[in-house]
Amino acid sequence: MSTAPQLVVHRDKELMAQAAAARLITRIVDAQSSRGEASVVLTGGRNGNGLLAALAAAPARDAIDWSRLDLWWGDERFLPEGDPDRNVTQAREALLDAVPLDPKRVHAMPASDGPHGSDVETAAAAYAAELAAAAGSEDHGPVPAFDVLMLGVGPDTHVASLFPELPAVRETERTVVGVHGAPKPPPTRVTLTLPAIRAAREVWLLAAGEDKAEAAAIALSGAGEIQAPAAGAYGRTRTLWLLDAAAASQLPRTLYPPATA
Repeated sequence: MSTAPQLVVHRDKELMAQAAAARLITRIVDAQSSRGEASVVLTGGRNGNGLLAALAAAPARDAIDWSRLDLWWGDERFLPEGDPDRNVTQAREALLDAVPLDPKRVHAMPASDGPHGSDVETAAAAYAAELAAAAGSEDHGPVPAFDVLMLGVGPDTHVASLFPELPAVRETERTVVGVHGAPKPPPTRVTLTLPAIRAAREVWLLAAGEDKAEAAAIALSGAGEIQAPAAGAYGRTRTLWLLDAAAASQLPRTLYPPATA
């Protein structure tokens, strides 16, 4: 069952990143207070890395018990370990190397030179198995009920590596799949599917910049998820769109109250 999206619009991308980082700290601390641990799915790209950098710079980051935080990824470029284009490489530079995480709780997606070699389907199946092993009896299926799952929204409305009309966005059974022929490089990727994304308690979609304005407008106007994958990304208890004014520029003002601008 989908949750109606809530919108928060910030003046610019810097303020959006800082506010989203503060929001994430609060959410993690609340989850750890109630359950003793928390789980978050990270996203790469300009907005995802901007949020991580803002989190690294936030004094309140020390409120998080980093040793009791599980980190997952929504997608990954199927490249060799340490490649600068891999999301996990960029996340380490932006934040992860600066905080005391438990290495066993940092669940990077497989690399193309890992134990599965260049077989992206086997790599995807291995990540699906890791997710299933982490899912508890209280979760709703073969993935954990992530506290927050973050997604960057692409100019074509893609989220994770779910691109419009490609097979991965149509997947209804598997939680993780390999992607071939992605329209932006590299063409081979690993991604969570929409069913896995929808297992999250909260899904946050990040969009900043004028080049994201049309995508946000399409995804929030009732478009179908096959044509606009961002429209199919929602959480079990909350779906939150975090935008800057440029990305919100094509949205009707009726979608969000002026006070959030």
